[in-house]
Amino acid sequence: MKILILCTGNSCRSQMAQAFLQSFDSRLEVASAGTEPAAQVNPKTVKVMEEAGIDISHHKPTLVDEYLQDAWDYVITVCDHANETCPAFLGKVKHRLHMGFEDPSLAAGSEEYIWSEFRRVRDGIREAFHKLYVEKIKPQL
Repeated sequence: MKILILCTGNSCRSQMAQAFLQSFDSRLEVASAGTEPAAQVNPKTVKVMEEAGIDISHHKPTLVDEYLQDAWDYVITVCDHANETCPAFLGKVKHRLHMGFEDPSLAAGSEEYIWSEFRRVRDGIREAFHKLYVEKIKPQL
């Protein structure tokens, strides 16, 4: 099963979601991309995923255009509707879903607070994507 996860920068939320889905089931082909990809995955994202036991230090942000010619079973947007425009995907897709999460890279305040926001978003993504995997994806495998 092929799953594409989209956001704007492809440096935080979509990277987390991709890594969690891949960790749930090695049979899944999961990619992530952004409409305006950052130069690198946010270092705080790499660190909080490491805390969760997943190494994404080798991940690189990717432009969504690289995946337009592929057919996908699921395309899932993870942007926060309140604060940003979610990317549209014009490629071949069976199921389109939106699962909105705040962008932890926009958190302001003390370092402790910023780290807590990255962890909160990470944990929310893990929980939501595990539920999606168990309820919708796994039964189709």
